[in-house]
Amino acid sequence: MSRLIVISNRVQPPGGKGDESVGGLAMALAAALREYSGLWFGWSGKTTPKFTGQLSMQKIDGVTAATIDLEEADYDEYYNGYANKTLWPLFHYRSDLTAYDRAYGEGYERVNRRFAETLRPLIEPDDLIWVHDYHLIPLGRELRRLGVKNRMGFFLHVPWPAHQLVTTLPGHRQLVQAMFDYDLVGFQTAEYRQAFEEYVLAEAEGEQLSPGCLKAFGRTLQVGAYPIGIDAADFARMVTSPKARRMRDIMIACTVFRRLIVGVDRLDYSKGLEERFLGFERLLADNPDLRREVLMLQIAPVSREGVEAYQEIRGRLDALSGRINGEFADVDWQPFRYVNKNYRRDELAGIYSAARVGLVTPLRDGMNLVAKEFVASQNPEDPGVLILSRFAGAARQMQEALLVNPNSPEEVADALKRALVMEKPERIRRWRALFDNVEREDVTAWRDAFVTALAGVQPRVTALAS
Repeated sequence: MSRLIVISNRVQPPGGKGDESVGGLAMALAAALREYSGLWFGWSGKTTPKFTGQLSMQKIDGVTAATIDLEEADYDEYYNGYANKTLWPLFHYRSDLTAYDRAYGEGYERVNRRFAETLRPLIEPDDLIWVHDYHLIPLGRELRRLGVKNRMGFFLHVPWPAHQLVTTLPGHRQLVQAMFDYDLVGFQTAEYRQAFEEYVLAEAEGEQLSPGCLKAFGRTLQVGAYPIGIDAADFARMVTSPKARRMRDIMIACTVFRRLIVGVDRLDYSKGLEERFLGFERLLADNPDLRREVLMLQIAPVSREGVEAYQEIRGRLDALSGRINGEFADVDWQPFRYVNKNYRRDELAGIYSAARVGLVTPLRDGMNLVAKEFVASQNPEDPGVLILSRFAGAARQMQEALLVNPNSPEEVADALKRALVMEKPERIRRWRALFDNVEREDVTAWRDAFVTALAGVQPRVTALAS
């Protein structure tokens, strides 16, 4: 078996079962790497005044990690800049928040070049190389320039937007051209793959040689949809762990047997948190009889505090949560709890298992593994109901959820009411269909599908320069 090299922006191998905070990508990659004698390469999360390229190697919970520190300017221009102020908002259809700055683009190219130069000596001839996410789109090009001929794949964890939106990005053609230095590019859904194909055909004068095979820029590229999953069996087992059971008991006690609605999201404008809060507010306003029967818990760990848009949304959410409680709370009851901290995965499993409703309503999402974790945590004999945005990648697999348009407070409120009063037989039927999919299309299926496809492409005979 060929060795697998995984490259991502951050390297975060889990330290032990259950002790990880929210972070579906890190868990999925770690689960994949444990099956291969491979390597996980990327940024350590630390900065240094001057880039040295010094590698740090360690083995954590069966995963070999190789990390480098970034220069402080790299962090500002590549990570906070091009990745999180340019590509992230653009790919999530927030062109109003997209910042275009030449220094950001230069930092992005520089860090990808430094990644390639540091990684190159570690690559052996038969290695399969698997690059992850929007931070590292040009990495394949930089490795090809250094003579790497290995089979190389790229997987995009976020949406690929409509081609008309991509064209608003300065240098969009060069970015897409760099993707043709890979042998295989994977997307979360067929919709995102089709959007990429439309760009290639409409904007790059490309052609479709066959289903899943594109030609442009003088090269051919395989593309496919590979929906990411979770380690469903492990997560279901985690529900019975001591910490999960203790957290479930705490939640049942503090809700005094009220029906719990739970949302767990990184604090981000793409997650639809403002719209979700407004939907819950509408539920309370329209249904006085339900007010004292429910409690909503929103867990939203703070992220990217150095980006202004995240500071602004935090302020708006603080004000909105205060308004809801101020309007509807009583001396002995408060309808809404909003928490900005991380919880261990086993603790989250306990919280999910205590909830009647899982509320997952991003405005746009690559997949959304929280939806799958919620389903995996439920009691088969008395499961909760998943409410899911139709704009999450997971919606294509999870049709038995209550699918909503997150932009409509009325639609969210109606779905909440329906979920709260849903009879047990319907809850069981919906949950069973959802769990069957979560179990079948898990992280192993995702890994095997992508790696098998990558291993099957024809190896490059000569390195391509661009």
